[in-house]
Amino acid sequence: MTLPPYAHLLGLSVEPGDGGAPVLLMPFSDDVLGRPGFLHGGAIGGLLEMAAIVALHTALESEGGGRIKPINVTVDYMRGGREKETRAQGIVTRLGTRVANVEATAWQDDSTKPIASARMNYLIVRDI
Repeated sequence: MTLPPYAHLLGLSVEPGDGGAPVLLMPFSDDVLGRPGFLHGGAIGGLLEMAAIVALHTALESEGGGRIKPINVTVDYMRGGREKETRAQGIVTRLGTRVANVEATAWQDDSTKPIASARMNYLIVRDI
């Protein structure tokens, strides 16, 4: 899958997920720095959105493909992201004919201790 240009701006790369959707890796750099010592909230939100998009495109590919358009995005910030690599993975919770619901989680050292999570809804136009 080709990542959108914003993913390249964040320096994202794709790692295989364990049985699920791929995991996105965002390396730490000055480009994603917010206040000193912490990631910018917009970079974390962008990482979560890209993880959701990758998960949804992966799910759609198995059903013949399609295009997506975001309906809404809700991000919950749980703790400050520090100056280190950050990973995120999306999970498609509902894949309907016209709408999909996706959840994404971002973490740094331990996937059971997320720094942020998001819930997103997407409009789907399926390929025929």
